[in-house]
Amino acid sequence: MTCLLCGQHLKNNLTFSSLLLLKKEESLLCSVCFLNFEKIGEEHCPNCYKIGVSTSCQDCQSWCKEGIDVDHEAIFTYNEAIKDYFSRYKFDGDYLLRKIFASLLRERLKKYKEFQFLIIPLSSERFSKRGFNQVEGLIEATGLSYHDFLEKNDEKASSSKNRSERLATKLPFFIKAGVTIPKKILLIDDIYTTGATVNRVKRLLENAGAEEVRTFSLVR
Repeated sequence: MTCLLCGQHLKNNLTFSSLLLLKKEESLLCSVCFLNFEKIGEEHCPNCYKIGVSTSCQDCQSWCKEGIDVDHEAIFTYNEAIKDYFSRYKFDGDYLLRKIFASLLRERLKKYKEFQFLIIPLSSERFSKRGFNQVEGLIEATGLSYHDFLEKNDEKASSSKNRSERLATKLPFFIKAGVTIPKKILLIDDIYTTGATVNRVKRLLENAGAEEVRTFSLVR
């Protein structure tokens, strides 16, 4: 078996220490590639997991002024390894890469057993072009159940927007008709940048009757 990212033979790269780090699904990567992903450490914004701060960051303070209490968790910080990963998985369509964080995500999501998982959807146009929802792929690989009662209107891709455009965009998401809203929801996305997507959808869900909505992403 070879590493899905660099093509190295795993039997030549796995050491005792890397076996402690890599569980079943992560063994699809060599230890070198896996360690290129930078986990968020102890020092981060307690609300959104932004690194480099230890108190509520300016972004979260701004959301608070809008009446949104940010309650987010993420695993990795955005670096070149993550950028390359999403380029291959999300944009080049290497769907097998959805599996490499499966056991890590499954372990981290255990604490949310009282919550119903809800994924951020793609617009129908984006889904047609890509062929899959990258967030759904990540969660599906964990074997955990999730809901998909959100829909999204077609719009300019968020990855091509700058910060001000993201924050100024009218919310394109809506709840499917006839859905009973769970009381506790964990809203899951792939990357948290400004928080414009998950925090505004969080408010949408709360206005629809959810009592507690937390948010989660693989990357911050």
